[in-house]
Amino acid sequence: MTARVASWLPLSPGERAVAIEVLTHGPLSRSDIARRLDLSAGSLTRLTKPLIESGLLIEVPEGAALLEVRQGRPSQPLDIVAESRTFAGFKITQDMVYGVVTTLKSDIVARRDLPLTSHDPAHVVDVLGELTDAFARDFPGLAGIGIGLGGRASDRSVVDESAFLGWRDVPLARLVEERTGLPAVVDNDVSALVEAERWFGAGRGLERFAVLTIGAGVGYGLVSGGRRVGTAEDGLGVGRAWIVNPNGPLTPDGERGSAVSLLGIPSIRYQIRAATGRDYSYEEILALAAEGEPMAARVIGEAARALGTLIAQISNFAMPQKIVLAGEGVGLVDVAGPDIEAAILANRHPQAEPVNLETKVSDFHDWARGGAVLAIQVLVLGAGAA
Repeated sequence: MTARVASWLPLSPGERAVAIEVLTHGPLSRSDIARRLDLSAGSLTRLTKPLIESGLLIEVPEGAALLEVRQGRPSQPLDIVAESRTFAGFKITQDMVYGVVTTLKSDIVARRDLPLTSHDPAHVVDVLGELTDAFARDFPGLAGIGIGLGGRASDRSVVDESAFLGWRDVPLARLVEERTGLPAVVDNDVSALVEAERWFGAGRGLERFAVLTIGAGVGYGLVSGGRRVGTAEDGLGVGRAWIVNPNGPLTPDGERGSAVSLLGIPSIRYQIRAATGRDYSYEEILALAAEGEPMAARVIGEAARALGTLIAQISNFAMPQKIVLAGEGVGLVDVAGPDIEAAILANRHPQAEPVNLETKVSDFHDWARGGAVLAIQVLVLGAGAA
Protein backbone atom coordinates (compact mmCIF):
# COMPACT_ATOMS: atom_id res chain seq x y z
CA MET A 1 0.00 0.00 0.00
CA THR A 2 1.32 3.42 -0.88
CA ALA A 3 2.48 5.73 1.88
CA ARG A 4 -0.19 8.31 1.10
CA VAL A 5 -3.00 5.77 1.27
CA ALA A 6 -1.57 4.41 4.50
CA SER A 7 -1.54 7.94 5.93
CA TRP A 8 -5.32 7.97 5.59
CA LEU A 9 -5.66 4.82 7.66
CA PRO A 10 -6.73 3.73 10.09
CA LEU A 11 -9.65 6.09 10.54
CA SER A 12 -11.67 6.09 13.70
CA PRO A 13 -15.39 5.44 13.23
CA GLY A 14 -16.08 9.14 13.72
CA GLU A 15 -13.41 10.24 11.23
CA ARG A 16 -14.64 7.69 8.72
CA ALA A 17 -18.22 8.94 9.05
CA VAL A 18 -17.12 12.52 8.41
CA ALA A 19 -14.95 11.55 5.44
CA ILE A 20 -17.72 9.51 3.82
CA GLU A 21 -20.30 12.24 4.39
CA VAL A 22 -18.12 14.83 2.66
CA LEU A 23 -17.08 12.45 -0.12
CA THR A 24 -20.62 11.42 -1.01
CA HIS A 25 -22.43 14.72 -0.32
CA GLY A 26 -19.79 17.46 -0.31
CA PRO A 27 -18.78 20.15 -0.36
CA LEU A 28 -20.48 20.65 2.99
CA SER A 29 -20.29 23.39 5.56
CA ARG A 30 -19.19 22.37 9.02
CA SER A 31 -22.64 23.10 10.42
CA ASP A 32 -24.14 20.84 7.75
CA ILE A 33 -21.78 18.00 8.65
CA ALA A 34 -22.49 18.45 12.36
CA ARG A 35 -26.23 18.39 11.74
CA ARG A 36 -26.10 15.34 9.48
CA LEU A 37 -23.97 13.35 11.92
CA ASP A 38 -25.42 14.82 15.13
CA LEU A 39 -22.06 16.15 16.30
CA SER A 40 -21.15 19.12 18.46
CA ALA A 41 -18.92 21.81 16.99
CA GLY A 42 -16.06 20.70 19.25
CA SER A 43 -16.39 17.06 18.26
CA LEU A 44 -16.46 17.98 14.57
CA THR A 45 -13.30 20.07 14.92
CA ARG A 46 -11.55 17.17 16.64
CA LEU A 47 -12.58 14.73 13.91
CA THR A 48 -11.83 16.93 10.91
CA LYS A 49 -8.38 18.14 12.00
CA PRO A 50 -6.51 14.88 11.22
CA LEU A 51 -8.46 14.47 7.98
CA ILE A 52 -7.36 17.92 6.81
CA GLU A 53 -3.78 17.36 7.95
CA SER A 54 -3.57 14.05 6.06
CA GLY A 55 -4.79 15.69 2.86
CA LEU A 56 -8.03 13.72 2.65
CA LEU A 57 -10.21 16.80 3.26
CA ILE A 58 -9.56 20.40 2.26
CA GLU A 59 -11.20 23.69 3.02
CA VAL A 60 -12.77 25.18 -0.08
CA PRO A 61 -11.10 28.54 -0.82
CA GLU A 62 -12.95 31.66 0.21
CA GLY A 63 -15.41 32.79 -2.42
CA ALA A 64 -16.43 29.27 -3.43
CA ALA A 65 -19.94 27.96 -3.14
CA LEU A 66 -21.54 27.13 0.18
CA LEU A 67 -19.70 29.75 2.23
CA GLU A 68 -21.53 30.18 5.45
CA VAL A 69 -21.49 33.44 7.42
CA ARG A 70 -21.56 33.26 11.17
CA GLN A 71 -21.51 36.63 12.97
CA GLY A 72 -19.60 38.16 10.07
CA ARG A 73 -16.91 35.45 9.99
CA PRO A 74 -16.87 33.19 6.91
CA SER A 75 -16.76 29.45 7.55
CA GLN A 76 -15.18 27.52 4.74
CA PRO A 77 -16.93 24.31 3.66
CA LEU A 78 -15.04 21.06 3.48
CA ASP A 79 -14.53 19.05 0.32
CA ILE A 80 -12.29 16.38 -1.13
CA VAL A 81 -9.78 17.05 -3.90
CA ALA A 82 -11.04 14.52 -6.41
CA GLU A 83 -7.79 14.44 -8.38
CA SER A 84 -5.64 13.84 -5.30
CA ARG A 85 -5.83 10.08 -5.83
CA THR A 86 -6.68 7.80 -8.74
CA PHE A 87 -7.93 4.21 -8.76
CA ALA A 88 -8.01 1.42 -11.32
CA GLY A 89 -11.31 -0.40 -11.75
CA PHE A 90 -11.84 -3.55 -13.81
CA LYS A 91 -14.75 -5.58 -15.09
CA ILE A 92 -13.96 -9.15 -16.19
CA THR A 93 -16.25 -10.69 -18.79
CA GLN A 94 -16.00 -14.02 -20.58
CA ASP A 95 -13.76 -12.68 -23.32
CA MET A 96 -12.55 -9.21 -22.24
CA VAL A 97 -11.18 -7.19 -19.35
CA TYR A 98 -12.51 -3.63 -19.32
CA GLY A 99 -10.52 -1.10 -17.31
CA VAL A 100 -10.91 2.48 -16.15
CA VAL A 101 -9.07 4.97 -14.00
CA THR A 102 -11.22 7.16 -11.76
CA THR A 103 -10.69 10.04 -9.40
CA LEU A 104 -11.49 9.88 -5.72
CA LYS A 105 -15.05 10.90 -6.66
CA SER A 106 -15.29 8.07 -9.22
CA ASP A 107 -15.11 10.27 -12.33
CA ILE A 108 -13.65 8.20 -15.19
CA VAL A 109 -10.48 9.81 -16.56
CA ALA A 110 -9.09 6.93 -18.65
CA ARG A 111 -10.27 3.71 -20.33
CA ARG A 112 -8.35 0.72 -21.62
CA ASP A 113 -9.40 -2.84 -22.54
CA LEU A 114 -7.72 -6.11 -23.45
CA PRO A 115 -9.09 -9.45 -24.68
CA LEU A 116 -8.96 -12.65 -22.66
CA THR A 117 -7.63 -15.63 -24.58
CA SER A 118 -7.78 -17.97 -21.59
CA HIS A 119 -9.62 -18.23 -18.28
CA ASP A 120 -6.59 -19.58 -16.49
CA PRO A 121 -6.16 -17.39 -13.38
CA ALA A 122 -2.50 -16.73 -14.22
CA HIS A 123 -3.47 -15.37 -17.65
CA VAL A 124 -6.27 -13.20 -16.24
CA VAL A 125 -3.87 -11.79 -13.64
CA ASP A 126 -1.33 -11.05 -16.38
CA VAL A 127 -3.96 -9.14 -18.36
CA LEU A 128 -4.98 -7.18 -15.27
CA GLY A 129 -1.32 -6.48 -14.60
CA GLU A 130 -0.67 -5.30 -18.16
CA LEU A 131 -3.61 -2.91 -18.00
CA THR A 132 -2.52 -1.65 -14.57
CA ASP A 133 1.03 -1.06 -15.81
CA ALA A 134 -0.31 1.01 -18.70
CA PHE A 135 -2.55 3.03 -16.39
CA ALA A 136 0.29 3.58 -13.91
CA ARG A 137 2.47 5.13 -16.59
CA ASP A 138 -0.11 7.87 -17.08
CA PHE A 139 -1.21 8.00 -13.44
CA PRO A 140 1.85 7.33 -11.28
CA GLY A 141 -0.11 8.04 -8.10
CA LEU A 142 -2.44 5.09 -8.68
CA ALA A 143 -3.65 4.15 -5.20
CA GLY A 144 -5.30 0.78 -5.65
CA ILE A 145 -7.31 -1.65 -7.75
CA GLY A 146 -10.93 -2.80 -7.58
CA ILE A 147 -12.24 -5.74 -9.63
CA GLY A 148 -15.82 -6.78 -10.39
CA LEU A 149 -16.85 -10.06 -12.00
CA GLY A 150 -19.83 -12.35 -12.28
CA GLY A 151 -19.70 -14.80 -9.41
CA ARG A 152 -19.32 -15.04 -5.66
CA ALA A 153 -16.51 -13.48 -3.66
CA SER A 154 -15.64 -13.56 0.03
CA ASP A 155 -13.80 -10.99 2.12
CA ARG A 156 -13.50 -8.88 -1.02
CA SER A 157 -10.44 -10.92 -1.89
CA VAL A 158 -11.24 -14.51 -2.94
CA VAL A 159 -13.41 -15.58 -5.88
CA ASP A 160 -15.33 -18.45 -4.32
CA GLU A 161 -17.06 -19.37 -7.55
CA SER A 162 -17.39 -17.93 -11.05
CA ALA A 163 -19.24 -20.15 -13.49
CA PHE A 164 -18.33 -18.24 -16.64
CA LEU A 165 -14.62 -18.35 -15.76
CA GLY A 166 -14.75 -21.87 -14.37
CA TRP A 167 -13.14 -20.71 -11.13
CA ARG A 168 -13.38 -21.92 -7.56
CA ASP A 169 -11.48 -20.52 -4.58
CA VAL A 170 -9.16 -18.25 -6.57
CA PRO A 171 -7.35 -15.69 -4.33
CA LEU A 172 -7.58 -13.05 -7.03
CA ALA A 173 -6.86 -9.99 -4.88
CA ARG A 174 -3.63 -11.50 -3.53
CA LEU A 175 -2.49 -12.59 -6.99
CA VAL A 176 -3.13 -9.13 -8.44
CA GLU A 177 -1.33 -7.47 -5.53
CA GLU A 178 1.70 -9.70 -6.09
CA ARG A 179 1.70 -8.88 -9.82
CA THR A 180 1.16 -5.11 -9.55
CA GLY A 181 2.46 -4.11 -6.13
CA LEU A 182 -0.82 -2.30 -5.48
CA PRO A 183 -3.55 -3.19 -2.97
CA ALA A 184 -6.55 -4.86 -4.61
CA VAL A 185 -10.12 -5.82 -3.77
CA VAL A 186 -12.58 -8.01 -5.65
CA ASP A 187 -16.34 -8.50 -5.44
CA ASN A 188 -19.40 -9.50 -7.42
CA ASP A 189 -19.91 -7.06 -10.27
CA VAL A 190 -23.55 -6.27 -9.45
CA SER A 191 -22.62 -5.53 -5.83
CA ALA A 192 -19.90 -3.18 -7.09
CA LEU A 193 -22.32 -1.43 -9.42
CA VAL A 194 -24.83 -0.96 -6.58
CA GLU A 195 -22.12 0.60 -4.41
CA ALA A 196 -21.20 2.99 -7.22
CA GLU A 197 -24.82 4.09 -7.58
CA ARG A 198 -25.22 4.39 -3.81
CA TRP A 199 -22.19 6.61 -3.26
CA PHE A 200 -21.92 8.57 -6.48
CA GLY A 201 -24.81 7.77 -8.83
CA ALA A 202 -28.56 7.60 -9.13
CA GLY A 203 -29.02 6.35 -5.57
CA ARG A 204 -26.97 9.06 -3.89
CA GLY A 205 -28.78 10.36 -0.84
CA LEU A 206 -31.61 7.80 -1.05
CA GLU A 207 -32.49 5.57 1.88
CA ARG A 208 -34.04 2.83 -0.24
CA PHE A 209 -33.50 1.98 -3.89
CA ALA A 210 -33.00 -1.05 -6.11
CA VAL A 211 -30.73 -1.78 -9.05
CA LEU A 212 -31.86 -4.18 -11.77
CA THR A 213 -29.39 -5.11 -14.50
CA ILE A 214 -30.09 -6.85 -17.79
CA GLY A 215 -27.45 -8.08 -20.19
CA ALA A 216 -25.61 -11.38 -20.29
CA GLY A 217 -27.70 -12.24 -17.24
CA VAL A 218 -30.10 -10.56 -14.83
CA GLY A 219 -28.75 -8.97 -11.66
CA TYR A 220 -30.40 -7.37 -8.67
CA GLY A 221 -29.24 -5.34 -5.72
CA LEU A 222 -31.10 -3.56 -2.94
CA VAL A 223 -30.18 -0.63 -0.71
CA SER A 224 -32.21 -0.22 2.48
CA GLY A 225 -31.54 2.26 5.24
CA GLY A 226 -28.83 3.77 3.07
CA ARG A 227 -26.83 0.52 3.03
CA ARG A 228 -26.52 -2.20 0.42
CA VAL A 229 -28.24 -5.38 1.55
CA GLY A 230 -25.59 -8.06 1.28
CA THR A 231 -26.54 -11.73 1.48
CA ALA A 232 -24.96 -15.13 1.07
CA GLU A 233 -26.79 -15.35 -2.27
CA ASP A 234 -24.81 -12.49 -3.84
CA GLY A 235 -23.40 -13.72 -7.12
CA LEU A 236 -25.57 -16.81 -7.41
CA GLY A 237 -27.53 -15.43 -10.35
CA VAL A 238 -30.99 -14.77 -8.95
CA GLY A 239 -32.39 -14.26 -12.45
CA ARG A 240 -32.36 -18.00 -13.01
CA ALA A 241 -34.73 -18.54 -10.10
CA TRP A 242 -37.17 -15.70 -10.85
CA ILE A 243 -39.95 -17.39 -12.80
CA VAL A 244 -41.70 -14.62 -14.68
CA ASN A 245 -43.76 -16.67 -17.14
CA PRO A 246 -44.01 -20.46 -16.56
CA ASN A 247 -45.07 -20.84 -20.20
CA GLY A 248 -42.18 -18.80 -21.48
CA PRO A 249 -39.32 -19.90 -23.73
CA LEU A 250 -36.74 -22.55 -23.02
CA THR A 251 -33.05 -21.69 -23.00
CA PRO A 252 -30.29 -24.12 -24.02
CA ASP A 253 -29.89 -24.81 -20.28
CA GLY A 254 -33.48 -26.02 -20.04
CA GLU A 255 -34.83 -23.05 -18.08
CA ARG A 256 -38.41 -22.16 -18.96
CA GLY A 257 -39.89 -18.77 -18.26
CA SER A 258 -37.19 -17.46 -15.92
CA ALA A 259 -36.01 -13.87 -15.99
CA VAL A 260 -32.76 -15.01 -17.63
CA SER A 261 -34.55 -17.02 -20.30
CA LEU A 262 -36.71 -14.03 -21.21
CA LEU A 263 -34.33 -11.11 -20.71
CA GLY A 264 -30.77 -12.41 -21.03
CA ILE A 265 -29.11 -11.33 -24.26
CA PRO A 266 -27.74 -14.85 -25.00
CA SER A 267 -31.26 -16.30 -24.60
CA ILE A 268 -32.83 -13.65 -26.85
CA ARG A 269 -30.21 -14.33 -29.52
CA TYR A 270 -30.73 -18.09 -29.14
CA GLN A 271 -34.48 -17.77 -29.64
CA ILE A 272 -34.05 -15.79 -32.85
CA ARG A 273 -31.32 -18.13 -34.11
CA ALA A 274 -33.47 -21.21 -33.41
CA ALA A 275 -36.42 -19.66 -35.27
CA THR A 276 -34.59 -18.16 -38.25
CA GLY A 277 -31.35 -20.08 -38.56
CA ARG A 278 -29.46 -16.77 -38.58
CA ASP A 279 -27.17 -15.39 -35.88
CA TYR A 280 -28.17 -11.78 -35.18
CA SER A 281 -26.58 -9.47 -32.65
CA TYR A 282 -28.74 -8.07 -29.87
CA GLU A 283 -28.67 -4.63 -31.50
CA GLU A 284 -29.79 -6.12 -34.82
CA ILE A 285 -32.67 -7.93 -33.10
CA LEU A 286 -33.81 -4.69 -31.46
CA ALA A 287 -33.67 -2.93 -34.81
CA LEU A 288 -35.70 -5.69 -36.46
CA ALA A 289 -38.29 -5.52 -33.67
CA ALA A 290 -38.54 -1.75 -34.09
CA GLU A 291 -39.18 -2.29 -37.82
CA GLY A 292 -41.97 -4.75 -37.01
CA GLU A 293 -40.31 -7.99 -38.12
CA PRO A 294 -42.70 -10.58 -36.61
CA MET A 295 -40.31 -12.99 -34.89
CA ALA A 296 -38.07 -10.28 -33.44
CA ALA A 297 -41.12 -8.28 -32.36
CA ARG A 298 -42.56 -11.32 -30.56
CA VAL A 299 -39.34 -12.15 -28.69
CA ILE A 300 -38.67 -8.53 -27.74
CA GLY A 301 -42.31 -8.07 -26.73
CA GLU A 302 -42.05 -11.05 -24.37
CA ALA A 303 -38.84 -9.65 -22.94
CA ALA A 304 -40.47 -6.25 -22.41
CA ARG A 305 -43.44 -7.75 -20.59
CA ALA A 306 -41.08 -9.79 -18.41
CA LEU A 307 -39.10 -6.67 -17.56
CA GLY A 308 -42.23 -4.72 -16.68
CA THR A 309 -43.42 -7.59 -14.46
CA LEU A 310 -40.08 -7.69 -12.62
CA ILE A 311 -40.06 -3.93 -12.09
CA ALA A 312 -43.59 -4.03 -10.73
CA GLN A 313 -42.87 -6.87 -8.34
CA ILE A 314 -39.71 -5.19 -7.05
CA SER A 315 -41.83 -2.10 -6.40
CA ASN A 316 -44.53 -4.15 -4.70
CA PHE A 317 -42.23 -5.97 -2.31
CA ALA A 318 -39.20 -3.73 -1.75
CA MET A 319 -41.10 -0.41 -2.02
CA PRO A 320 -38.00 1.49 -3.24
CA GLN A 321 -37.85 5.22 -3.76
CA LYS A 322 -36.25 4.51 -7.12
CA ILE A 323 -35.37 1.57 -9.35
CA VAL A 324 -32.22 1.95 -11.43
CA LEU A 325 -32.23 -0.11 -14.61
CA ALA A 326 -28.74 -0.67 -16.02
CA GLY A 327 -26.69 -3.05 -18.12
CA GLU A 328 -25.92 -3.57 -21.77
CA GLY A 329 -29.49 -4.73 -22.44
CA VAL A 330 -31.30 -1.48 -21.60
CA GLY A 331 -31.84 -0.70 -25.30
CA LEU A 332 -34.97 -2.78 -24.78
CA VAL A 333 -36.59 0.25 -23.14
CA ASP A 334 -36.26 2.41 -26.26
CA VAL A 335 -37.78 -0.23 -28.52
CA ALA A 336 -40.52 -1.65 -26.29
CA GLY A 337 -41.19 1.04 -23.69
CA PRO A 338 -45.02 0.89 -24.01
CA ASP A 339 -45.04 -2.89 -23.41
CA ILE A 340 -42.86 -2.44 -20.33
CA GLU A 341 -45.14 0.29 -18.96
CA ALA A 342 -48.26 -1.78 -19.62
CA ALA A 343 -46.80 -4.74 -17.71
CA ILE A 344 -45.85 -2.50 -14.79
CA LEU A 345 -49.39 -1.13 -14.58
CA ALA A 346 -50.92 -4.61 -14.92
CA ASN A 347 -48.95 -5.84 -11.91
CA ARG A 348 -49.45 -2.83 -9.62
CA HIS A 349 -52.45 -1.67 -7.64
CA PRO A 350 -54.40 0.93 -9.64
CA GLN A 351 -53.89 3.51 -6.88
CA ALA A 352 -50.20 2.75 -6.31
CA GLU A 353 -47.68 5.52 -6.83
CA PRO A 354 -45.96 5.53 -10.23
CA VAL A 355 -42.69 3.62 -10.27
CA ASN A 356 -39.70 5.95 -10.19
CA LEU A 357 -37.63 4.19 -12.86
CA GLU A 358 -34.29 5.56 -14.03
CA THR A 359 -32.70 3.88 -17.02
CA LYS A 360 -28.94 4.22 -17.32
CA VAL A 361 -27.45 3.74 -20.74
CA SER A 362 -24.17 2.10 -19.82
CA ASP A 363 -21.38 -0.09 -21.06
CA PHE A 364 -18.81 -2.33 -19.40
CA HIS A 365 -16.75 0.70 -18.37
CA ASP A 366 -19.55 1.66 -15.98
CA TRP A 367 -19.21 -1.79 -14.44
CA ALA A 368 -15.45 -1.25 -14.20
CA ARG A 369 -16.14 2.06 -12.44
CA GLY A 370 -17.98 0.01 -9.82
CA GLY A 371 -14.73 -1.84 -9.18
CA ALA A 372 -12.93 1.46 -8.66
CA VAL A 373 -15.58 2.50 -6.13
CA LEU A 374 -14.87 -0.70 -4.19
CA ALA A 375 -11.24 0.36 -4.05
CA ILE A 376 -12.20 3.83 -2.85
CA GLN A 377 -14.40 2.39 -0.12
CA VAL A 378 -12.06 -0.29 1.15
CA LEU A 379 -8.56 0.93 0.45
CA VAL A 380 -8.89 4.62 1.23
CA LEU A 381 -11.67 4.88 3.77
CA GLY A 382 -11.72 1.35 5.15
CA ALA A 383 -15.46 1.63 4.75
CA GLY A 384 -16.37 -1.76 3.37
CA ALA A 385 -20.12 -1.69 2.94
CA ALA A 386 -20.55 1.39 5.14
